[in-house]
Amino acid sequence: MAQLFHPSREDITLAGVLSALADPMRLRIVKSLMQQNDCMSCTEAAPCPDMAKSTLSNHFRILREAGLIQTTKKGVEHRNVVREADLNARFPKLLKTIVGCAD
Repeated sequence: MAQLFHPSREDITLAGVLSALADPMRLRIVKSLMQQNDCMSCTEAAPCPDMAKSTLSNHFRILREAGLIQTTKKGVEHRNVVREADLNARFPKLLKTIVGCAD
């Protein structure tokens, strides 16, 4: 089974975070995860229930590779949580500011 890539805290870049959050669907996913304040499966955090699984997987991959979320496998589902502590260490208050300004 392939391992999921998660950048280290030091490798999270501002350009990567902003690029990942520039997509409205990914921003909604992160906002949903932050509101839940707990691990959520990909389908639980999906902004649209009718979104294709391949599209949803791609959004989560981009968020994970940008360092915004941590994904763990539990049984057959992937559980996701926002890496808020790592992001605040790199860019204090950036994530809350962006999510707070989102419609």
